[in-house]
Amino acid sequence: MCCGAGHGGRMHAHGHQHGSGSGHGRGCCCHGSGFHRRVLTRQEELAQLEAYLKDLQEEIKTVEERIKGLKG
Repeated sequence: MCCGAGHGGRMHAHGHQHGSGSGHGRGCCCHGSGFHRRVLTRQEELAQLEAYLKDLQEEIKTVEERIKGLKG
């Protein structure tokens, strides 16, 4: 993924972005000259997936709290 729109993450309706942060660890090709694809090691992919899972779990908590607040 290139560094263009979104920088590798997904923007959700409530304004919280998920994904790989800046996106530069996922094959960013916009720095330097030409195309430079970076392949992740198993450890890097695992770390990114674990961080993404943590973000999703935090988002679930936020949505649950918002639902609870709206219900009164």
